Amino acid sequence: MTTLPEIPAVSVALVRGDRVLLVERGRAPSQGLYAFPGGKVEPGETLEEAARRELAEETTLGGRAYRPVRTLLIEGARTHYPVDYRLTVFAAEYTGGEAVAGDDAANAAFYSLAEMRGMELADSVLEVAEELLGAGDLARDKLSGEKAP
Repeated sequence: MTTLPEIPAVSVALVRGDRVLLVERGRAPSQGLYAFPGGKVEPGETLEEAARRELAEETTLGGRAYRPVRTLLIEGARTHYPVDYRLTVFAAEYTGGEAVAGDDAANAAFYSLAEMRGMELADSVLEVAEELLGAGDLARDKLSGEKAP
């Protein structure tokens, strides 16, 4: 078994009420799939700095209360990338503005869980969104880092 180099990457699940921000990927190999905005971590960046930068580059939006909620290994051999990506998914709260697709995003908008269930999504997007949106107060507590009573 060949070991591929591992590259750090990030994505951001930006939550606005009962919706989460997704971008439609405009380039291969994920072209046409909807995912959280994100990308590779640049040299010298922290994971959170990369998450903030990627969100702004792909959607022109910012957020607050960034916190990591999941780490995934995207295996290059399975996805035809020449490397493995160690993806850290951040949750963040919406702070205002309208999403404008930029960088490699073909579209950027907020979607409900019901809408997302009928879309072509990247791996784990629906699962993370359900964790953040699907349980009402419990989901909001997870996003803010507080514990439910």
